[in-house]
Amino acid sequence: MHSSCHIICLEVERAVVLLRSIGKGNKIIRVETSEDNIVFQGISHEDFGREICGRILKDAFRYGKCFYIELEGAGKMPVLHFGMTGMLQVRNQPTFQYMNKIQSFEVWPPKYMKFVLHIEDKTSRTITELAFSDARRLGRIRLATHPREEPPISGLGFDPILSMPPLLEFRTLVLKRSCPIKALLLDQSFSAGVGNYLADEILYQAKVHPEQRCNTLYETQVEALHREVADICRIAVEANADINKYPSHWLFRHRWVNLTSGKGKKAQSMMLPSGESATIKWVTVGGRTSAYVAEVQYLPHKRSAGTEVHYF
Repeated sequence: MHSSCHIICLEVERAVVLLRSIGKGNKIIRVETSEDNIVFQGISHEDFGREICGRILKDAFRYGKCFYIELEGAGKMPVLHFGMTGMLQVRNQPTFQYMNKIQSFEVWPPKYMKFVLHIEDKTSRTITELAFSDARRLGRIRLATHPREEPPISGLGFDPILSMPPLLEFRTLVLKRSCPIKALLLDQSFSAGVGNYLADEILYQAKVHPEQRCNTLYETQVEALHREVADICRIAVEANADINKYPSHWLFRHRWVNLTSGKGKKAQSMMLPSGESATIKWVTVGGRTSAYVAEVQYLPHKRSAGTEVHYF
């Protein structure tokens, strides 16, 4: 189905909620790890386990597509990134991954496990096993003393949920760039956490073509982008990755209808909120497939920033 990396931090937000519900205030009494010198960055899997074992899980936080676990006591804290297929799994509980519900595994620990935390509830003394697994090994596991002040989080741009900049600052950040606007939205040093599908949704709602150059955007387009980046990301997170809770007028609800999987996506029809028929088309921007609605998102003539928009 559709990979979670394409959507804004929704799986990460879910992971933080899960960590808090299971671990907050409770002790990590045992850590199992599996050797992986790609996923574990700057530290061995054994040292990772030793660093966090015996400490109390104080809280968990997200920034962009990264999340970190705050632990009590001296020592470093885990900073995690799911990549394409990373996920958290709780023993004997179903696992939810973006647009999928994966049943609990009979085999434990999971096949692609990188670590398992054994967390003891401070009240009941029951032990919950929580695994981080990653089949394609594109996730990353690090340790940091000050997670927000160290890479990779320190190198990220604003988080649309946590630190959306005011319009004037946003305008400056956008108009000084000359790349296509779709490429900028996906640039994590610009905006942390916006994935491919949500970037398409933002551009559709703002009525901006994904190939339009940033420094050619009209003032009203920048204002629309600022509004939609904040609103769409907020709605998506509030829906907790449940597409049935997304607004019916979203492109997201139409882009896969009658669409076969694989390459060579063809134009398809959809109905606009006005009742008019429209066409979803596909274009590659910055190496990523982009969906746009031809009747709504026009590519303007070449011009300098701030001048009148003339559409084809």
